[in-house]
Amino acid sequence: MTSLLLLTLVLASPPQSQPPSITGTWNVVANVGGNQSEQTCTFTQKESELTGSCKGERGTYPVTGKVDGKITWQFEIDYEGQRLTPVYTGTLESADKIVGSVDVQGMGIGGEFSATRAK
Repeated sequence: MTSLLLLTLVLASPPQSQPPSITGTWNVVANVGGNQSEQTCTFTQKESELTGSCKGERGTYPVTGKVDGKITWQFEIDYEGQRLTPVYTGTLESADKIVGSVDVQGMGIGGEFSATRAK
């Protein structure tokens, strides 16, 4: 009897909605250490894995990341002879906007970013 009641409750529960996929092209504006930068990032999300590329004034870089409650991505760049890794960590503010922070590993500075889905 208990099993039947539990099955009934599970079947009567509303379906859990999936969060929106972030697959697509995003315009990213970051402010790090008082310097603003703009990039166009193209993401492909497969379950929780994130891949793609980000293109800015210094070139195009392959991206790796995860979507698991928070959205994180990173890439490596050479800057004035140093190897830097900007790590972006954010949340979906809406289906078309990500907001969060960026930490530039290798330089010890950080800042904030916002990304909007390209139309």
